[in-house]
Amino acid sequence: MDAPKANKQQGDDGNAAPALKTPTDLRPQATTEVAEALNAVLADVFALYMKTKNFHWHMSGPHFRDYHLMLDDQATELFAMTDPLAERIRKLGGKTLRSIGHVSRLQRIPDNDEDFVEPSKMLSELCDNNRALVASLREAHEVCDDNRDIATASLIENWIDETEERTWFLFEADRNPDRTGH
Repeated sequence: MDAPKANKQQGDDGNAAPALKTPTDLRPQATTEVAEALNAVLADVFALYMKTKNFHWHMSGPHFRDYHLMLDDQATELFAMTDPLAERIRKLGGKTLRSIGHVSRLQRIPDNDEDFVEPSKMLSELCDNNRALVASLREAHEVCDDNRDIATASLIENWIDETEERTWFLFEADRNPDRTGH
């Protein structure tokens, strides 16, 4: 198979920009749809990573050490998702996120810029955000299924499992021992 050749296309600034024709057997429409779905997930992962680190840095209270360490572990896991997500987009020939501004335009996980957040509220909010991320991952998986992108779907399945585990830990850490539910 010949190496992909760069061809000239017009960039955002109007100048000729090289475009890579990444080899794939997926239809061009499929790579576009998958890349769009993954970029939205990637923006959410960056937003959730930042929020998790924010809460990690600003944790307080009697369970400080346990929550602080748990959130650090969860942030590390989230950050570990970013490179494989972005590289998968590029493997398909798509363009990926380029800036914090790009993240903010695509993210669906809301920021929390409050000066103080109660620890229980932190855990509850992160639990809800991880549940929202699972829903987004499932939607992206459907896009992959519709476009026969088995490799991306396989990665997403592992991320769903990891995200469900984070959700479970956050739920259990925040659960009132006097109740069986939230």
